[in-house]
Amino acid sequence: MIKMPHVIPSYSRFPVAFIRGQGVTLWDDQGMAYLDFLSGIGVNNLGHCHPKVVAAIRDQAQNLIHTCNLYRIPLQEELARILTESCFAEQVFFCNSGAEANEAAIKLARKTMFERKQSHRYEIITTNDGFHGRTLATLTATAQDKVQRGYAPLPSGFKYVPYNNPQAVEQAVGEHTAAILVEPIQGEAGVIIPDPDYLTNLRKIADRLDLLLIYDEIQTGMGRTGRLWCHQHSGAIPDIMTSAKALASGVPIGACLTTSKIAAAFSPGSHGSTFGGNPLASATALATLGVINDDTFLQSVVDKGNHLLDGLKKIASQNKMVTDVRACGLMAGVQLNSSAEEAVGVCLSRGLLVSCQKGTTIRLLPPLIVEIEEIDTALAILASVLNDLF
Repeated sequence: MIKMPHVIPSYSRFPVAFIRGQGVTLWDDQGMAYLDFLSGIGVNNLGHCHPKVVAAIRDQAQNLIHTCNLYRIPLQEELARILTESCFAEQVFFCNSGAEANEAAIKLARKTMFERKQSHRYEIITTNDGFHGRTLATLTATAQDKVQRGYAPLPSGFKYVPYNNPQAVEQAVGEHTAAILVEPIQGEAGVIIPDPDYLTNLRKIADRLDLLLIYDEIQTGMGRTGRLWCHQHSGAIPDIMTSAKALASGVPIGACLTTSKIAAAFSPGSHGSTFGGNPLASATALATLGVINDDTFLQSVVDKGNHLLDGLKKIASQNKMVTDVRACGLMAGVQLNSSAEEAVGVCLSRGLLVSCQKGTTIRLLPPLIVEIEEIDTALAILASVLNDLF
């Protein structure tokens, strides 16, 4: 582990320090260039220093960085309008991160049941190997022992079921159940893509049993899969949806989106955020959406994603250590039959940033602005690394 005497060692960091970025490329303090196929864990969907994002930050910083939510924030109101026009939602609560957005969704689900005079319904069903954040409530919603270990007693009110198994969800519903919280694609678990009718079946269960359906679109949203929101591939709309990560291209912001009927449970003073949706974050998110929320741009994500998937399948056909390739848009996982950690480290040494998920999966999340030539370069590096190691 890299020693940083004044930083709490809650991360295992690679011995690389990046000091500049442009597009899909990062440069470290030694002058070496890297293809960033991790995008800051799905944050830099427009790459590094996109001119429209930079201009929005610069211009807004010269005028007003922050005011609080005790007053109107016109840029926040405009951002909420564009977000709601992009999906099922009618109103938005803004915060600072994905964990906070999921906290808001959990609180909103419970508060909705309370307002319905059903306060005994507080339980949230989540899925094994999901990931929803690091606060006490969201790490409890995250059904992974490695995330929860050492933090007992955890908050009550969560029940876990296998992913991609609607029958297990239905069997888990009881008198205390309020909502189902699920990722349309599990990212941290290694890009686990469910059956095409999975979300549709969850929607049917929620409707039949009077539950709220919550989608965590923090990693899958903002164009990552070729639609602005991943659930739009299925047509199965949620009651509540969360967004963060790429929403403002690296400026911290989170959002909890829902219908007006459900949003009414949050009356003044029932929830809040000091920084949520402040002028700087809202201006940056508006600039980001202005690029991504475009049919031509999103189609390019589909096309480039298909090219990436074809290349990964070719690698898989030539290397017996690759057991599976999973992808949707520019979100891909390469499953190995051994540890992926060494391969990720060697990729780094050869100028390619990817990550290791669940021990045996290499995850690729390139910026959505990536060019075909850059995809081919990344594929060549990955192929060489796997061939040399295995």
